Formats: sequence, structure tokens, C-alpha cells
Amino acid sequence: MKTEKDDDLEIEKKFKIKKLPENLSQYKKKVIEQGYLCTNPIVRIRRSNEDYILTYKSLFGLKENQEAKICHELEVPLNKEGYEHLREKIDGNLISKTRYLIPLKQEGYSLKAELDIFEGSFKGLVIVEVEFPTIEIMKKFQPPEWFGEDVSNDKRYTNNYLATVSKLDIE
Repeated sequence: MKTEKDDDLEIEKKFKIKKLPENLSQYKKKVIEQGYLCTNPIVRIRRSNEDYILTYKSLFGLKENQEAKICHELEVPLNKEGYEHLREKIDGNLISKTRYLIPLKQEGYSLKAELDIFEGSFKGLVIVEVEFPTIEIMKKFQPPEWFGEDVSNDKRYTNNYLATVSKLDIE
């Protein structure tokens, strides 16, 4: 059985934003389309630019952490044909968004903010997520001024939840 020290552990915090950072065009971006084959455990397919990925996420064996979402995550590459075949089998909505990758400097270490601007049914939703290499670094994290409320443990801001609803039920 895997432990919390394994490379497949994902530690992340998610936030609303107060305002978009200036000059978004200066940052690397990904055009993402994703769908869910299962939401418990999470089995997701994703197209990120021209990369195709199958992801499995599980909270199995981990205790709830009120400061962040922590789960085991395993990603494997797909080819375009495999992705398109599985896309026909997704449950619920196909999620579309543009993700901007924004470097963050924090007391001697570098992190990356992933700013998601949603399109389609969820146009207007903008959230930012930060993944951490350790729980200790996560606990020391000081969000930039443009970050808003921490919604890490609010399921309404998860993509797998959005895939199951027809409209936003968030402010």
C-alpha cells in the first residue's frame, strides 16, 4: 500500500480570486477539456493542449485534512484516439477551461498557481489552485493579494462536481 510520502500524493489548495492578475498573456497557458468516467473514485480524461491523459484520484486510506485537499493521484498518457473513444463515455458535462500557469515565490521555494477560467456552461467561474510538494510547505503558504476565499474543501468548486450539475450553484 502506498504511503503519504509517495510521489503520487497530491496536496492542493483552491481559492476564489479577488481580481485577475495583470498581463495574463505573459504566462504559459493550456486549453483544457476534461470529462469524468467515474466520480467515486475519480476517473478522469483530459485533453491539455495536444496531450491526452487518464487520471485516477482516490482519498482511500487518508484522513480528512481541513487545510487542503489531499489525495492519491495517478496519471497515465492516452493517445488521441483513446481519449476520443473515452470522451463518448463520460458521465455528465464536458468541462472546458483555459489554465494559466503563474509562478509564485514563497520564502525560498517556488510554486505555481494554476488559474482556471471556465468556458461553456460555467463561463464566469474563475478559480486558482496551488499544488504543494509537502504538507509543511502548504502550511507555510501565504496567498498572494489577488487570491480570495479558500474553497479547498467546498465540493462545489471541484471539477468532478461541476461535471454533475447543469448550472453554477455558487456565488
